Amino acid sequence: MKKLIATSCITLLAVTFFIYTSIPIALADAIEGETIVTLGEDLSQSQRATVLEDMGITDEDEVEIIYVTNEEEHNYLGDYIPASQIGTNAISSARITLRNDNTGVAVTTNNINYITGAMYTNALATAGVSGAEIYATAPFTVSGTGALTGIMKAYEASTGETIDEEVKQAANEEMVVTAELAEDEDIDEDEAVDFMNQIKERIDQENPQSAEDVRDLISRLADELGISLSQDQLEQLVSLFNNLRNLNIDWGKVTDTIDATRDWISDFAESEEGQNVIQSIIGFFQSIWEWFLSVFSNN
Repeated sequence: MKKLIATSCITLLAVTFFIYTSIPIALADAIEGETIVTLGEDLSQSQRATVLEDMGITDEDEVEIIYVTNEEEHNYLGDYIPASQIGTNAISSARITLRNDNTGVAVTTNNINYITGAMYTNALATAGVSGAEIYATAPFTVSGTGALTGIMKAYEASTGETIDEEVKQAANEEMVVTAELAEDEDIDEDEAVDFMNQIKERIDQENPQSAEDVRDLISRLADELGISLSQDQLEQLVSLFNNLRNLNIDWGKVTDTIDATRDWISDFAESEEGQNVIQSIIGFFQSIWEWFLSVFSNN
């Protein structure tokens, strides 16, 4: 029984480690397409070098680099989070590799402690981004709220497409609202992200015509999922999605992008390459577990 538990623990740790760290690296090698880098304008030279090295950029001439200012961050986030949280320096940076349209948006992070990859993905899907692999990073731990501004700016520069300013604002608001939901002790990150996704799906299906329709939709869905919303949380969600309802957003495309992202990760996990990655990680954790057992058996 102890051996079974040990093996199960190792497998669980390996799969978790694989999902959150290995997929982006393995996928990056197989992806063909334009890569663009966005850097916070206030990075020092040494921080800039650290970030580029972390992104795997060895020759700056091989990629287009654009810069994001702290003023731009305040412009898109100032209505949703305190200025003190945004800060006075633009630090968050990202590497964006374009994929074929409608293949999904996968985002992974480093040194980002407030916004998760899934939160970025959902907000970008709302903004109309439908095919990209993105790595958001910083030279030290930051909230990551400013990274979305740079990612959308880089996407526009890469594709020549213009994201409507109101949609950019709404995408940033969605990112913040999702993160705040996840801070609730009764709602974890996965539940918050899934809840936001399902609201979008219901909006696509039901096409609510008023704020009251949106409120009813969100309340019913929360009850179905067993999520208890405070009045403030409900009003925040109603305000966000009623605003989104009035923008020219293709909700079918948004949900298709989210579904494509799930398929992308699932297909990789089931591929020969993905299985090899999982097995190598299992072997890594197996060696740690054996060392752990040997230490305690010797004591």
